[in-house]
Amino acid sequence: MPSNLPSSESAVPQRDAQFVRVAETQREPLSFFIDGHEVAALQGDTLLTAVLMQQRRVRESEFSGAPRAGFCLIGACQDCWMRTEEGLRLRACSTLVTQGMRVVTRLAEVTFVAGPASAASSVVTANGETQ
Repeated sequence: MPSNLPSSESAVPQRDAQFVRVAETQREPLSFFIDGHEVAALQGDTLLTAVLMQQRRVRESEFSGAPRAGFCLIGACQDCWMRTEEGLRLRACSTLVTQGMRVVTRLAEVTFVAGPASAASSVVTANGETQ
């Protein structure tokens, strides 16, 4: 049985999709960035859906390095936290992906920005709130 623990082979996330879109394919497309790679999503996708349409993990655990892909998918478990390139924490299951959004899957890739978040860093959650 294959291990889900980190190894030299899993240092870079695989780009095989965890999710496959079977409905709502007519929504407007947008692009965003995962670890510096431009990828596609659809308007209204949560960050979790958009990321898992591209690869098999949302992030690597900051404690063990093991891959994480969300657990409860409703915002209760803390498993889907991601960060923007600037270090802003996002709950991927309840944050809508936006045009040009830039997220990372490894904490080592985050560049923390001092001071208040700019308007470009604002995030709209699935319930319509802006963070």
